[in-house]
Amino acid sequence: MIKKYLFYLLRWQLSTPILALCMYYLTFDVTTKTIVANLIGGLIFFWVDKYIFRTTIFNPLWEIEEQVECVDCGKIAKGYRLVKAKNYDKLNDKRPEFRCEECSKKKLSQLKNRGVQV
Repeated sequence: MIKKYLFYLLRWQLSTPILALCMYYLTFDVTTKTIVANLIGGLIFFWVDKYIFRTTIFNPLWEIEEQVECVDCGKIAKGYRLVKAKNYDKLNDKRPEFRCEECSKKKLSQLKNRGVQV
């Protein structure tokens, strides 16, 4: 979590030159310059923010479905499956396996024992 926070703070510092360049070169009033700078920053940093908050470098990616049959116990419940982690990738799994919360915790424990970094 600290890595993600530091990366996010660095990302904010990278937006400063955009604001400075717009303030220096544009000939509009200050409010309009600020709006233009924020629009430019939004066009650029939308993708950076998407990377920061979606990447599995910082967090594992989970998929959650409502009312699925647990692959282990057969219970109909909210289903969970780990899709991607640092050394685990089931993004292109043709037959995803969802588990109820209890079975998901057991499976997660097994994956950790096998060395998957979650």
